[in-house]
Amino acid sequence: MKIISLAGLALLAIGVVAMIGVGPGNGESAALLRPDDQEKVALGQQVYTANCASCHGAELQGQAEDWRSPGPDGLMPAPPHDETGHTWHHPDELLFKITKLGVAEAANLKDYTSAMPAYEAILSDEEIVAVLSYIKSTWPDEIRAGHDEMNKRYALEPRDTR
Repeated sequence: MKIISLAGLALLAIGVVAMIGVGPGNGESAALLRPDDQEKVALGQQVYTANCASCHGAELQGQAEDWRSPGPDGLMPAPPHDETGHTWHHPDELLFKITKLGVAEAANLKDYTSAMPAYEAILSDEEIVAVLSYIKSTWPDEIRAGHDEMNKRYALEPRDTR
């Protein structure tokens, strides 16, 4: 009888965890950005202006009209972060890693050279999230909604965490 009770209790616990979505992979864990948090967005705008606008533009317009082709120095120009760019094509987690660690490390591209520095020693994690939240706050509603859905799908994808 105790075996049946313990088995029943274990199944109940599993069911409760599944229903409330505890733990990674519940579709919400990849959403780092807070574009509706006005304090975070205001901080992000200040940090962006001081650290990012010189390359990505005060209006998030990017460095060059043709930002998809290397410049004369062989490096890719800073892309726009508005709706014309590709920032919203990437999940929050990758955007955070690119900003913190740099493109080469975040994307595991060992031979990739970028003009964008890693901000790990420059900005706090909170400031990085604030900057990315500010950027996302400027996107049209349909792009933000699509980005939110992508983050939910990304959270459900299995990853090698070794």
